[in-house]
Amino acid sequence: MKRIKIILGVIAALTIVFFSTGLFFKETAYTTQITVNKPIDEVFSLFNDTSKIKNWIPDVQSIEAIDEKPEKTGSTYKMVVKNNNGEEIALEEKVIAFVPNEKVTLRFKSPTMLKTDDYVFSFTDGNTTIQNNSRCIGGSYILSCLFPYFKGKLQSIDQEYLNNFKAFIEKN
Repeated sequence: MKRIKIILGVIAALTIVFFSTGLFFKETAYTTQITVNKPIDEVFSLFNDTSKIKNWIPDVQSIEAIDEKPEKTGSTYKMVVKNNNGEEIALEEKVIAFVPNEKVTLRFKSPTMLKTDDYVFSFTDGNTTIQNNSRCIGGSYILSCLFPYFKGKLQSIDQEYLNNFKAFIEKN
C-alpha cells in the first residue's frame, strides 16, 4: 500500500509540474542562425521567393497567395505542410514586416499553434548571415504546457531548414 501511495504521489507531482508549465511559460522562444557565402541581395531575394521554398523546406506541399500586397507587408498565404505522420496541415502565413535586404517577419497560424519567425539579414566580409528569432504559442493550454519541453526539437527543425537553404543557394 505504501508503494502505491508513493507512486501516486510521484504521478500527482509530475502532473502538477506539467500543468503549471503553462502558467510560467506563455511562449517558447529560440534563435537559429546560418551564414551563407553569397551577397545579401541574392540571399534575400531567393529566401523570399515562394516558388522556391520547397527546395529547402521539404514538408511544404503547396503555397498559394490569398492576398499578396506589392510591398509584401500584410500579404497572406495559404501553406499546406505534411507532418511526420503524413497528414496535411493547412497554415496561414502572414508577412508582418518586410524590409528588403534587412528583415522579414512571418506569422504562421494553425489550430495547434501561433508561430512568429523574425528573420534578420546582415552582410559582413562577403557573407550573409540570417538570424531567425522564433516564438511559438500553443493553440490550447495543454500545448502551451507541452511546447517548452519540445523547444530543442522545434529549434533543430528550424536550423535544419536554414541549413537546407544554405546548401540550396550555395549550390546555385
